[in-house]
Amino acid sequence: MNLNIREFSSSTDGFRKELDALLAWDSVSDDAVQSSVANIVEQVRKRGDEAVIEFTNRFDRRNVAAASDLEISRDEMAQAKNRVSKEMVESLEAAAKRVFDYHERQKQPSWQYQEDNGTVLGQKVTPLDRVGVYVPGGKAAYPSSVLMNVMPAKVAGVSEIIMVVPTPDGFVNDIVLAAAYIAGADRVFTIGGAQAVAALAYGTESIPKVDKIVGPGNIFVATAKKMVFGVVGIDMIAGPSEILVVCDGKTDPDWIAMDLFSQAEHDEDAQSILISPDADFIQAVKSSMERLIETQSRKDIIKISLEGRGALIHVRDMDEAMEIANVVAAEHLELSVDEPEKWAEKIRHAGAIFMGRHTPEALGDYCAGPNHVLPTSGTARFSSPLGVYDFQKRSSLINCSPLGASELAKIASPLARGESLEAHAMSAEYRIIKGD
Repeated sequence: MNLNIREFSSSTDGFRKELDALLAWDSVSDDAVQSSVANIVEQVRKRGDEAVIEFTNRFDRRNVAAASDLEISRDEMAQAKNRVSKEMVESLEAAAKRVFDYHERQKQPSWQYQEDNGTVLGQKVTPLDRVGVYVPGGKAAYPSSVLMNVMPAKVAGVSEIIMVVPTPDGFVNDIVLAAAYIAGADRVFTIGGAQAVAALAYGTESIPKVDKIVGPGNIFVATAKKMVFGVVGIDMIAGPSEILVVCDGKTDPDWIAMDLFSQAEHDEDAQSILISPDADFIQAVKSSMERLIETQSRKDIIKISLEGRGALIHVRDMDEAMEIANVVAAEHLELSVDEPEKWAEKIRHAGAIFMGRHTPEALGDYCAGPNHVLPTSGTARFSSPLGVYDFQKRSSLINCSPLGASELAKIASPLARGESLEAHAMSAEYRIIKGD
């Protein structure tokens, strides 16, 4: 299959302008989506279960009569696990253990220290009480999304994890439920879309209100998450999947072609980019892509993705490749090069860095251990992968001794008066020890 994928050279005039245009992604929903989501959110906030049932029946083509019909018990999750193949269960359990072990190392303990005057300062780290996990549903199975969102919440010590997953036409995916059981989701509701996000944010008669909502979804889900932010916390507003492969020209071109396909097959808006200082290698990869795409069941999606947002970029040298990689700030960055640790030191912006020729991004999606919920659309410049820290909150601890309070008050008083906040100043001054 012939691929009309963009080919750039960093040495040509206007390259940065072309790169910026390639990377641009407008994830803002249009007025019609905004209006629809606003109505759904408001109806759920006002009418609770009644609205959730109404929208679920309408959008998922179901015939739910009562809210109790929307919940799947832990026993039902266990039964689903028993219906899944032994090989699948073993893979889910192995992946869950790896994800758990990795995230165990992210736990942040509380800490404190004492000053010479007896004042104690510190930080108390506390898990969130209740979290909502959104899992895309339907006939496509996303058990990896269950593991990556539920496991760090469990490690953090979240008391209750509420999972929501749509079941269009009443189709319940046993693999997703098996993953929910293995990961430790406490309750599962078969709802999706903006109505599920609203139900988690505001609570209904049957669905408990949560403190934070995490997990991927379509434009309606993303818009709803943005709309309820502030009422609850959210993880991020994610854009399409993306991969940037930097290769020195020494990796098998077929491997690189398939690594690029691994993101392109997600959806038509996904982005796959290759950067290399070896022009001949770039052409070899392109030839591999044109040959291998015919073997792919999702070749039509891959083709649209690659021709719409993909690119092959020739650079002067590896140093320039690193500079461009930092501009892209990719969700997934593969360094398929010699001495990947050396080059990783030059990377400042990336969601996850896959180092070496034997570390394809696909392993990170499922079972390497680090979280696959990553910042997209250049947001790796200022944000991080989902982790245990997203399910913990921090409270400052301040316990002044009499002498410590007196010393601090002498600092605070003039600052408060400089801001014309007299009560602040006097509150501090009351603690000054006379004669001190």
